[in-house]
Amino acid sequence: MKIALVHDYLVQYGGAERVLEAFAEIFPYAPIYTIVHDKEAMHGVFEDKRIYTSYLQRFPFARKKHRLFPPLMPIAIEQFDFSAYDVVLSDSSSYAKGIITGPETLHICYMHTPMRYAWDDCQKYTQDFNMPSFIKRFVPFAMNYIRLWDRVSADRVDLLLANSNFVAKRIRKYYRKDSTVIHPPVSVERFYAAKENKGYYLMVGRLIAYKKHDIAIEAFNKLGLPLKIIGRGPEMKRIQKMAGPNIEFLGRVPDADLPKYYAECKAFVFPQEEDFGIVAIEAMAAGRPLVAFEGGDIPEHMEEGEMGVFFRRQTAQDLAEAVEQIEKMEFDPQYIRSKVLGFDKEVFKEKIKNYVESALEEHKLKLKI
Repeated sequence: MKIALVHDYLVQYGGAERVLEAFAEIFPYAPIYTIVHDKEAMHGVFEDKRIYTSYLQRFPFARKKHRLFPPLMPIAIEQFDFSAYDVVLSDSSSYAKGIITGPETLHICYMHTPMRYAWDDCQKYTQDFNMPSFIKRFVPFAMNYIRLWDRVSADRVDLLLANSNFVAKRIRKYYRKDSTVIHPPVSVERFYAAKENKGYYLMVGRLIAYKKHDIAIEAFNKLGLPLKIIGRGPEMKRIQKMAGPNIEFLGRVPDADLPKYYAECKAFVFPQEEDFGIVAIEAMAAGRPLVAFEGGDIPEHMEEGEMGVFFRRQTAQDLAEAVEQIEKMEFDPQYIRSKVLGFDKEVFKEKIKNYVESALEEHKLKLKI
């Protein structure tokens, strides 16, 4: 089986890149195709892989400012030739699903979400990523084209996998297509449940607007409780200015040190709506309860009262009230951990391998008819 992997862009290491990493472990000889690749930002991940990039790789600023080029992305992803492959496995939240393949090549797309800034509020997108004012004026017009392309490109995919039931519903709404749910991989074996915690609350993830670090900081400024924030991103300077002395910014923490931070926190703060939420699952794998917004996919995996507390509105006041509840409660770390062991990375890899092999056999039979 000749197989290629396709990824939107390799410019950061997050949940989508962990999925690609698992794909690369299942199919170690598969090359990776992507629109742009920033080696420095990837910190050595995928260094041993054959990586093919689009013409945008040669554009000034494209690797650091890829969000400034949305109208050029469809052309970039369509330029790749996959005629030599039996299967192409893409993982996508934007453009990777839009590759063009011949009838002999099976295209399976693992979808993190339908393109959010095409189908949700594009004005919010420009605000979240600090777009220059002249680009903000252009975005609504460009989005009409991108939205049309996105809808058409989804029809090029032969088989769709969704990372959660929440995303499967979005796929059905925007693309009118069915999908099979396979939850993303979480290396649960890396995490452990400690008997005692050190009293601080924890947030982990990219510092970008939709993650809602600002309402968490506002809440913890009011509460005066210790909060540690792990991660970097464009929101760093703004939210640092908001934070009181009880809030500590740790920046990028080595992967080897993350389990300790999870295990020793009192609870994990998760104020955003996520299509899945790998960091929240990691926190529960460390036996820690969540203070979580009741949105996205997390309500499917967290039992309120036994595994944490939900808040219903994304406000500092609602978050603070949920934290005050957590302060009065006790949780069983081993119970919390036991509920998320099914997200193990090896389980994911086995499911993906079986799915691809079975789908290819069925595809070959159809070609013979």
